[in-house]
Amino acid sequence: MDRIAIATDSHSGIRPEEALQWGIFVLPMPFFVEGRQYFENVSITRQELFAYLDEGKTVTTSQPAPESLLAFWQEILNDHDQIVYIPMSSGLSSSCATAQALAQEPPFAGRVFVVDDGRVATPLRRTVMDALDLVRAGLDPGQIQRVLEEDRENVSIYIAVETLEHLKRGGRITPTTAAVGTLLNIKPILKLGTQTLDSYKKIRGMKKAREEMIEALRQDIQTTFRQAHQEGRLHLLAATSADPETTASWVAQIREAFPGMEVLCDDLTMGICCHTGPGALGIGCTCRPVIPGK
Repeated sequence: MDRIAIATDSHSGIRPEEALQWGIFVLPMPFFVEGRQYFENVSITRQELFAYLDEGKTVTTSQPAPESLLAFWQEILNDHDQIVYIPMSSGLSSSCATAQALAQEPPFAGRVFVVDDGRVATPLRRTVMDALDLVRAGLDPGQIQRVLEEDRENVSIYIAVETLEHLKRGGRITPTTAAVGTLLNIKPILKLGTQTLDSYKKIRGMKKAREEMIEALRQDIQTTFRQAHQEGRLHLLAATSADPETTASWVAQIREAFPGMEVLCDDLTMGICCHTGPGALGIGCTCRPVIPGK
């Protein structure tokens, strides 16, 4: 029996084939389209989600049913002693608080350790990868939980949105603001923190928005993340809901702006895409946790 399992939910953006390759476990998260339930990467694909959004259908996210989460954990524990479970941020969903409560009850108390690192999408994916490194370093589940939660604020993410339509539908901007913004070619930049998805700046045109995001992250790296960068502990991230050509251009622009740094790029998760729609681009960074005693 393997000792420690690493598990997360599909808001990490980790696809089933990647989970299999890494030896981790991913709980598919539910979506509702016009009241009908789907599960990410099981009964709905990104292409289908975008089609529903383009058709103007009402798409909402939801936390998993408690019985689904418990069954997920129990199946893992059939072959493992303990689980480090890393769901999406408690600031963006109640699913983390639900998991924390369930993990205190028998038979999961002392066997399931729920990490609230305040992240979602690409930063959450990076946290899962860091958790795997901590397991390999010999840390126990309680230590892994503490290290990841102590590192939760070491993240900075910016996302530029191609269209205002989905922010309007989600109630984040008014119809009037959306109409004026569309007329003026305004591209809002959102800042994804450990608890919220907030407005950062409004820029005219996606080209300028891309430049603004790179400059914002450059400032963060030179100030907040200066020491981590000097120590070689900085992870540079990119995310996208754009087409392959635009995505490739965005990654190339990031690499040119930050020469010598490896860029982890993946798709924005469906949960974020419900708010951004297609065509969004993101950039950010997280820090590799410091391993105690190393």
